[in-house]
Amino acid sequence: MAGPDWNHSLSSMWEWEAPDYEPTLPVSEKTNPLTRDIDQASASSIVKMLKACDTQMFQEGAGRTYQRLFSDQVITTMMEVAKRVEVILKDPEDSLIVLSGCGTSGRLAFLLGSGFNKELRKMNQNPIYFYIIAGGDRALFSSQEAPEDDPHLGTLSLKKICEGKKRVLFVGISCGLSAPFVAGQLEFCLQHPDVYTPVLIGFNPAHQARDEHIPGCSFTFCSVVQRMQEFAKSQKAFLINPAVGPEAISGSSRMKGGSATKILLEIVLSAAHAATFSHTPVTYKGILQHMRAYEATVDMTYAQSEGITTLVEAAGQSLRCGRSVCYLGWGSLALLALIDASECHPTFGAAYKDVRGFINGGYRDLNNSEGALTSLGPEFGIAHEDFLHSFLPSLNDQDIVLLIYTHSDDVSEVVKLARRVREKTSNLHAVYHQSDGDPAASLQEDISKLCLSTLDFTWSSSASGCLLHMQWELSTKLVLNAVSTGAHVLKGKIYRNHMIDVQVTNSKLYHRATRLLQKLSGCPEPQCEEVLLKAVYQVEELSMDITSSDITRHTHAARNTTQVVPLALVCLLTGCSLMEAKSHIKRQPIIREAVAVIIDMS
Repeated sequence: MAGPDWNHSLSSMWEWEAPDYEPTLPVSEKTNPLTRDIDQASASSIVKMLKACDTQMFQEGAGRTYQRLFSDQVITTMMEVAKRVEVILKDPEDSLIVLSGCGTSGRLAFLLGSGFNKELRKMNQNPIYFYIIAGGDRALFSSQEAPEDDPHLGTLSLKKICEGKKRVLFVGISCGLSAPFVAGQLEFCLQHPDVYTPVLIGFNPAHQARDEHIPGCSFTFCSVVQRMQEFAKSQKAFLINPAVGPEAISGSSRMKGGSATKILLEIVLSAAHAATFSHTPVTYKGILQHMRAYEATVDMTYAQSEGITTLVEAAGQSLRCGRSVCYLGWGSLALLALIDASECHPTFGAAYKDVRGFINGGYRDLNNSEGALTSLGPEFGIAHEDFLHSFLPSLNDQDIVLLIYTHSDDVSEVVKLARRVREKTSNLHAVYHQSDGDPAASLQEDISKLCLSTLDFTWSSSASGCLLHMQWELSTKLVLNAVSTGAHVLKGKIYRNHMIDVQVTNSKLYHRATRLLQKLSGCPEPQCEEVLLKAVYQVEELSMDITSSDITRHTHAARNTTQVVPLALVCLLTGCSLMEAKSHIKRQPIIREAVAVIIDMS
């Protein structure tokens, strides 16, 4: 496979900022010039591309088109929000801080809310953070796209947990400024400013917020953002929406969007906690230093690109063989593994067994609102015990198992599980975080002997315990995103740098699929939508009943159909029938190669 031209790539770092670069698309949906040919790249080139894309998060955008992470307005707004959090921490009675989002954003709301509540409990303080995720707790581990389109459901869930409260700081997370679920919540907050102060986290400029009509509502996400801008003038609402550059895989906001969400909110909440409990005032310099620490985390993670490449190659080989990638984690790093695994189905059309995550204590350690979800099906079995009973017996050397832990975990327990796994497969690897002067070094040597590769990150012990753990988490997220993304690229699940096997199960994804087909085929939008619907309903001709139906019905029908976008694209590019496209894709699942074969035959 060809490697990228890195001189050209480095000049492409800023190309996306040009006003004439894909001008009709918001930043979060643009293609990244750095990854145009990622579907033809080797594992090492994939990791280099991902590193370059993640580095874009911290580019200083002075004098350029967009606000960036280091922009003065962004840092200043973060300070103001941190001070609002500080007020609630100092006087928490009848108050709440609510973090809400859909998909990855909702999962990070859970991760952050849980983490900061844990810190409060350590100091004998009552927890004040609550999370909301569209679709409820089952959405923590599986794709629940339909609720994202329901603003009324968002409002109801917010009202329910805030009933009787006199002061609520609401943080709505929508990377593309597009989720109706979050728009409904923000609109509700704006209608009740005596109780609610809304904060919006996203990664598009305000004018790029989605302006599409929301069924049953008098507002759009864009109109909500415009009202928030008015409220922001008197600090009754706050927008934190720096651009971090297009995703490596177009529209896959689980990657930079997720990382930047974690960075922004952890800095804000950590600053508020330090001000409240350590008497360290919230300052511009303090926010900036914390941001620099995360920038260094990204650099330190990718300093081990060779080891990450080894994991990408091994995971890609497992998926190509029809086998599994298993993450066995401990503590909050295991939660990041669960999140990464859950994102593979909506992003790549993966089966739930393709990438699985497991946490040492299962739901007992997770402490989610709805408790154990194992009765919902095997995909909700997340404990190590579930792995031992359901996965371990059928493992072989074509499956990859990745241990994810830190020196703060019970490393002797890691050794025991590693030995159990090693009896079934030699394809065992580890990602391990320690601070210098690690007390568990001898046990770590035992694990290294059992593993084919070990990615060992050693961090300076000078950082505070809380910051150090957050750095471990971000580093782990970057590694796992690289592994799952790279493996699916190698399997052929990406066309150029687009999610070609994306699920079309809500309005955002339906419109994304139509735009994608139009861009990749060069065909008019009506023709693209027509062929997309043929693939959704599995018909060669559309009936009047189908063409007169709304998007809600189409997305509902799409839940029962696989490979909708790949089939539509092959039909558009080659002019073949739906049945012919199915046959070609079955023989050659890598879409770019399937299209080339059909064209050669014709």
